[in-house]
Amino acid sequence: MNGFAARMIGAGLAAIALAGVGAGIGNVFAALVTAIGRNPGARDQVFGIGMLGFALTEAVAFYALLVSILELFVLK
Repeated sequence: MNGFAARMIGAGLAAIALAGVGAGIGNVFAALVTAIGRNPGARDQVFGIGMLGFALTEAVAFYALLVSILELFVLK
């Protein structure tokens, strides 16, 4: 196996983390909608926590994409 093929396989494996991120974001927003639906008066408290959960989950996606791009274009 040459270096190019190994880089492509590594980048693909790093991108698999994006599937978990998609499921995590869906879970965060499902919990947010459920919480607001059950208690609309707590929207102001719950919404900020939901956005924090979304941002932290999205940060994992950026890290996975960064690793994938580094493997493709920087590492030789």
